[in-house]
Amino acid sequence: MTMAHVGAVVAAMTGVMAILLHSSIHRIEEGHVGVYYRGGALLTSPNGPGYHIMLPFITTYRSVQTTLQTDEIKNVPCGTSGGVMIYFDRIEVVNMLVPTAVVEIVRNYTADYDKTLIFNKIHHELNQFCSVHTLQEVYIELFDIIDENLKTALQKDLNNMAPGLTIQAVRVTKPKIPESIRRNYELMEAEKTRLLITAQTQKVVEKEAETERKKAIIEAQKVAQVAEIQYQQKVMEKETEKKISEIEDAAFLAREKAKADAEYYTAAKTAEANREKLTPEYLQMVKYQAIASNSKIYFGQDIPQMFVDTSAPSGGGASAGDEEAPELMEGLGASEKPRQRGARSRPDAKGH
Repeated sequence: MTMAHVGAVVAAMTGVMAILLHSSIHRIEEGHVGVYYRGGALLTSPNGPGYHIMLPFITTYRSVQTTLQTDEIKNVPCGTSGGVMIYFDRIEVVNMLVPTAVVEIVRNYTADYDKTLIFNKIHHELNQFCSVHTLQEVYIELFDIIDENLKTALQKDLNNMAPGLTIQAVRVTKPKIPESIRRNYELMEAEKTRLLITAQTQKVVEKEAETERKKAIIEAQKVAQVAEIQYQQKVMEKETEKKISEIEDAAFLAREKAKADAEYYTAAKTAEANREKLTPEYLQMVKYQAIASNSKIYFGQDIPQMFVDTSAPSGGGASAGDEEAPELMEGLGASEKPRQRGARSRPDAKGH
């Protein structure tokens, strides 16, 4: 065997080894689980993300996603209870498969489990819903609950058929309806819109009127409150003036009362002092002092009996004043005698 033959054999063996190695090494992406078939039988040992080796040409693998994924079902036909055929352009189902349930679900429903468990089930549940509702209900009145109904029905069946597969959300687009019916709905929506605009305009007018009314009420309340405050202020001023007047009157009355009490006290004390002072003896002395200070001169035959105490009793003896009167008269007479003699001789001089 020549060197050329040896090189060809080595090259062939190297090529075969490269092909075998390429066929045996494979990669599983993050968020996926690899399941293996050997001779068409599903193996029970899946592999996680990373590089793995398998027997080439004997063992095959499928990568199954275990993170959130969105399955999209397009152009789903649906017949209403009135016989109108409508089409849902797109329905999206967000679901997630638990890694521990991958082998069991793939064994029962293959690696394309979503076609059996989700796609076919969506068609079935949607047709069940449309068959018992009218076009008005499906297209307008009950459209907002279709997605929730589909999600509930799917999850209920999956809990029994494929535990570990959960439905997160269902999104349903507006269905396509016949063109003539669609135009009628558009006209109806236009009328509803016009009616809503009219109603909203009426509400705006009512709100504006209500606002003006409330504004007028607030202004009236403000004026009334200001008037009440001013009235209360005037009342308080009058009450203050009244209290000041009462205080002044009370002070004046107290002063006058104190003054009257003082005068009364002075008069009472004066009267009491006079009672103690104005004894008969003192009065007799004052009387004589007054007589003694008298500068009048009396002429005539008889001197007036002004020194006689008329209050003396008629049957008896003379009083102390009568006893003192001659003595006083004697004292006064000594100074008055020359004048009296002159007075008596004056008529003789005039020839009377």
